Amino acid sequence: MEHPLIGNIDNLKDDELMQKISELTKKYFIAQRMGNQDLCNQIGMALETYKNKQQERLNKLRNPNGDTDHDDKIDIS
Repeated sequence: MEHPLIGNIDNLKDDELMQKISELTKKYFIAQRMGNQDLCNQIGMALETYKNKQQERLNKLRNPNGDTDHDDKIDIS
C-alpha cells in the first residue's frame, strides 16, 4: 500500500529517489529499534511508494517499448 500523503514524485531524479529510499530506510530502522510500530508502518508505506516508482523506471529502461509479450522471442513450433 502506497502512502496517501506523498504527492507526485515523477519529477524526482533517479539519484534523488535513491537518496529518499536510503533516508527512509535509516529512519525505519531507528523507529524499529525504538519499538514504534505505528511509525514503522507509515515509513514502510512511504518506502513502498518510492520503491514502486524506482521499479517502474527500471522496467521502462529494460523494456522501453512497453512490450510485455514475448511470443516473438521464442519459437517452440
